[in-house]
Amino acid sequence: MNARRMISVENFWRGFLLVVAVLPFTGCAVGPKYRTPVTPAPPAYKELGDWKPAQPNDQNLGGEWWKIFQDPQLDALEAQVNVSNQNLKAAGAQFRQARAALRYNRADYYPTVTAGPSATRTRVSSHRPPPSSIFDGITYNDFVLPFDFSYQADVWGRVRRTVESNREQAQASAADLATVNLSMHADLALDYFQARSHDAEEQLLNSTVKQYEQALQLTQSQFRGGIASEVEVKQAMTQLQTVRAAAIDVGVLRAQYEHAVAILIGKPPVEFSLPPLPLTAPPPPIPVSVPSELLERRPDIAAAERRVAAANAQIGVAKSAYYPLINLGASGGFESSSITTLLTGPSGLWSVGGSAVMTVFDVGRRRAVTDQALAAYDYQVAAYRENVLTGFQQVEDNLAAVRILENEARVQDEAVVAAQRSLDLSITRYKGGVTTYLEVITAQSAALSDQVTAVNILGRRMANTALLIQALGGGWEKSSLPERPECCGKLVTSNAN
Repeated sequence: MNARRMISVENFWRGFLLVVAVLPFTGCAVGPKYRTPVTPAPPAYKELGDWKPAQPNDQNLGGEWWKIFQDPQLDALEAQVNVSNQNLKAAGAQFRQARAALRYNRADYYPTVTAGPSATRTRVSSHRPPPSSIFDGITYNDFVLPFDFSYQADVWGRVRRTVESNREQAQASAADLATVNLSMHADLALDYFQARSHDAEEQLLNSTVKQYEQALQLTQSQFRGGIASEVEVKQAMTQLQTVRAAAIDVGVLRAQYEHAVAILIGKPPVEFSLPPLPLTAPPPPIPVSVPSELLERRPDIAAAERRVAAANAQIGVAKSAYYPLINLGASGGFESSSITTLLTGPSGLWSVGGSAVMTVFDVGRRRAVTDQALAAYDYQVAAYRENVLTGFQQVEDNLAAVRILENEARVQDEAVVAAQRSLDLSITRYKGGVTTYLEVITAQSAALSDQVTAVNILGRRMANTALLIQALGGGWEKSSLPERPECCGKLVTSNAN
C-alpha cells in the first residue's frame, strides 16, 4: 500500500511539472509584432564632395580609432580611459543593473517553490469542550515538512513580452555604454588636440618674441646712431611686450585642457602632467561609408532603436491585462507525530489546484494603460527618427568642416608665406633708411596674425576630424550588442575591446 501511494505521489508531481513546462508554449503572445521604424537614408552625403567613399575592404577606423592619428602620446592616454574613466564605470554599472532587472523578470517563466519546516509539541486542556473528548489532556508532537509550488501560467504572453522588453532595454543600456565609451575617447582626443594646438601657438609666440627682441636691438642701435627716433624704440618695445603677454596668456587655456585630460583618465589634475608637443602634421583622411550604414554603426542610434522595440513589447504587456490570469498551485510534504516516521510513505500529503482571475470592470484603467503604452511607443519612434536625423546632421557638419578647413589651410599657408615675405622686405627697407618703423610694425602684426590663424586652423582640423570619427560611430557595429544579455556573451563597447 505504501509503495503504491509513493508511486501515485511521484506520478502526480511529474504530471504537474509537465503542465508547468508545456503551458507557456501553448499560449499566444498578444500585442503587435515588432518592425524597425522606417527612417529616411539618402544614397550619399551632401558634403562628401570628391572624397572617395569607403570600400568594403577598408579598415573603417576599427575599434581603437585614435591610432589613425599615429600619435603615441595620444594612444597611451586613450588606453587609460577604459580603465579609469568614472563616467564609463557608471555606464557599465547601469548596464549591469539593466541585466539584473532582465534576470529578475525572466524568473517568472518558472514556478516559485517554498519550504517551511516546523516542529511543535502541544498539550490539550483536560477541560476543553466538548466534554469527555478523546483529546482532552493529551500531549502530542507535530513535525511538518511542507513544500509549496505557485505558478502563473504565461498563456497570453505577459511574461514573454515583459522579458522581451527588459532584454531590449538591457541591449539599449549596452549601446548606451558604447556611446559613453565613444564619447569619452572623443572628448579626450578633442582636449588633447586643443592642448597641442596651444603648445604650437605658444611655440610660435615664443619664437616671435625672439624675433622682436632682435628688432628692438636693431631699433635701439639705430636710435644711438641718430637714425631712429625714441618713438620707434618705444613702438618696438610695445610690440615685444604685447607678444610676451600673449605667450603667457596661452597658458591659461592650455592648463584647463590638461586638467580636462586628467579627469578623463580618472586622475586628479595634481597627479597628471601633459608634456608640451606642438601640432605639426595635418589630420589623416577618414573613410566614410554610405549613410544607410550609419544606422548600424552609431551606438546612440542603436540604443534608440532598441528602446522602440522595448516600448513595442510593453504594448503587449498592457493588452495582456484584458485576459484572465491562470494561477496553478500545489503543495505537498510530510507530517508526523514522530521524527522517525516523518519521511515515510504514510506521512505524505499533497494538494493541487488552479484558479483564473479576470478583471470585469475597472472604469477604463486597462484602456488607459494601453493608451499610455501606445503613446510611449510613438514617443520612442519619434525619438529614434530624430536621433537618426541628428546623426546625419553631425556627419554632414563635420564633413563640411573638414573639407572647408582643408581648403582654408591651403590658402592660409599662402598668406603666411606672403606675410613673411612682406615683413622681410619691410625690415630691409627700414635698415636702409627708406621707411619708418611703423611699416615694420604693420608687417610684423600681419605676419603674426596669419601664423596664429594657421596654427588655429590646424587645431580645428584635428578636432573636427575626431568629431567626424565620433559622428561615424568610431568603428562600432550593432552586431556587437549582446543577443542574450541576461546570461551569455561578453559585452563589447567597441570592436577592439
